[in-house]
Amino acid sequence: MKVEIWSDIACPWCYVGKRRFERALAQFEHAGDVEVVWRSFELDPNAPRTHAESQDALLAKKYGMPLEKARAMNERMTGEARKEGLDFRFDRVKVGNTFDAHRLVHLAAESGRADAMKERLMRAYFTEGEAVGDRETLVRLGIEVGLDEAGVRKVVSGDAYANDVRADEERARSFGISGVPFFAIDEKYGVSGAQPSEVLLGALRQAYEEAGATPTS
Repeated sequence: MKVEIWSDIACPWCYVGKRRFERALAQFEHAGDVEVVWRSFELDPNAPRTHAESQDALLAKKYGMPLEKARAMNERMTGEARKEGLDFRFDRVKVGNTFDAHRLVHLAAESGRADAMKERLMRAYFTEGEAVGDRETLVRLGIEVGLDEAGVRKVVSGDAYANDVRADEERARSFGISGVPFFAIDEKYGVSGAQPSEVLLGALRQAYEEAGATPTS
């Protein structure tokens, strides 16, 4: 069974959704039969590599709301993340473009480290205040998860895996995916949003059963 997950490194609900999916997978009786594939999705493809404005200010500008309301929204999001054991620090977030970070996840997938790379990037962005649009930062984070420094530098300084990122995004459009996270199971079943782990577990069990296997209760 293949589960493809479209998400963005700079998407808070995607990080929450990652934790909820991990909990669902840990409870799934046939977890060993599941292949998880991370797919790229950019919430803001036109974002600059780095951005000087705060996340609160950019959120307020995006939705045309007062800064206080944007800050309150982020506080609520922080509370949701805390329920999943995540420590969101929006006061530290350095907003920026995530295209190169997605390319790094594709590089990591070649050696079975895509999940570790995705996790490291999200923690760096939401908790540690790292600029994931900065290439030297990406090199350091890639090395931390065990990637070869020369290989990482080659990727971030060139255009390797750019077509893979764009292919993921085009495939998302072909599926009608307009928001993330989105979980696609064997290209037949889709779960949109950071649904509770019980919902994700139910989807895994249903897909497994309808694929012709014998479910275990």
